[in-house]
Amino acid sequence: MQEPYISVGILHSKKINFVLFGDFESSQNNSKVRGRCSAEIVNNKIVVTIEKKKFEPESEVILSPANNHSDYFQLKDVVIGIQFHWERKEKQSFRGKLKFVIEDDAIWAINIVPLEEYLKSVISSEMSPKSSISLLKAHAVISRSWLLAQVEKSKKIQTSHETPHSFTKTDGEDIRWWDREDHTLFDVCADDHCQRYQGITKIHTENAKQSIAETYGLVLKYNEEICDARFSKSCGGISEAFEAVWENTHYPYLVPIVDYNLPPDGYNIDLRTEENAKEWILQNPHAFCNTNEKKILEQVLLEYDQETKDFYRWKVEYSQEQIQQLILLRTGIDFGQILDLIPVERGVSGRLIKLKIVGTKKTLTIGKELYIRKALSNSHLYSSAFVVEKGELIGNVPTSFTLIGAGWGHGVGLCQIGAAVMAEKGYLFDEILLHYYKNAQIVKIY
Repeated sequence: MQEPYISVGILHSKKINFVLFGDFESSQNNSKVRGRCSAEIVNNKIVVTIEKKKFEPESEVILSPANNHSDYFQLKDVVIGIQFHWERKEKQSFRGKLKFVIEDDAIWAINIVPLEEYLKSVISSEMSPKSSISLLKAHAVISRSWLLAQVEKSKKIQTSHETPHSFTKTDGEDIRWWDREDHTLFDVCADDHCQRYQGITKIHTENAKQSIAETYGLVLKYNEEICDARFSKSCGGISEAFEAVWENTHYPYLVPIVDYNLPPDGYNIDLRTEENAKEWILQNPHAFCNTNEKKILEQVLLEYDQETKDFYRWKVEYSQEQIQQLILLRTGIDFGQILDLIPVERGVSGRLIKLKIVGTKKTLTIGKELYIRKALSNSHLYSSAFVVEKGELIGNVPTSFTLIGAGWGHGVGLCQIGAAVMAEKGYLFDEILLHYYKNAQIVKIY
């Protein structure tokens, strides 16, 4: 196998402003172009304007650099942290080809780039490029593995001509999940929905470049298949199984693990039962990801991530009026006054797979974990591993709800903060990988 090229969806907008630094060849007329540009839709075609010169409308436009090393393009108003509390816009610069296509009355800006070049940016966007070598190398392997697994998954879906199912709905339940098969025009997107890819400006250390070079072509494999190597910020002490978060497929390398080198003392760690989950979540057990050490957190949490102060254990409080309005806004369902939030099913990490919302007008069970997190927050709850405490009752209606939770993210696979702590303690990158991905092997494929 040779190093592949991959396509990354960067920006989706009615009009895209960008700058070409260096000479780029246009697929429209093979001419060399550079400078300030824009792309917009006119009569369902893409019209590119370069230095005030308009080109003929096309359904697809590709701009290719004359020199892959020195030439690059800059996109303006790239949205990062989409629907999260740190959402914002940035200017971002990229090497490789720039492709424009139309979807849903807007233009996608897509970057076509060699996989290893893409990975230099990913490990520098997901965390600080100044992180320890062991952490960056571990992340390089899982980011490479995850991406190639998604590409293979897309091929299987296309050849089978089957539409992936990501929800089940009955009168009493609304269960849905989100995965990257939502994308059809490119391999992956550039934001948290897939994995962060924020361009060449993030790559400014030798550590990042060295980590990619020294893991070139390395992936995790299980039974000759590349592992779908998921990861999240903080598992909260115990990681979760894949099937608790996405489709009901069991992967032997994505099984719950205790995020420590010893079993926790005094806890029953099967958190599928309410009693065990409550005891675990309301306490502060030892775990690699249980840290407030600034030096370590700065490796994993970029500037906007550091706006999140509590993540290993956290608390959110809502008045009755707030939770009514929030659930109505986020689900589109009028439950009336909220009487109860009842855990129906938990995963081994304590994350809720199903939650029953009981209202004066409607009762409905929702899931999986991301839908629960979306329904109970203006952006996303840190995780679905939480217990519910109700405030004073007035006429059988709680005046408030307090959610006390554990972890940040879905909790499947590698725990980024836990891995940073392991690296700081001297664990090598392969030891970190095999801690989080049981039964997997590290294999060089190109």
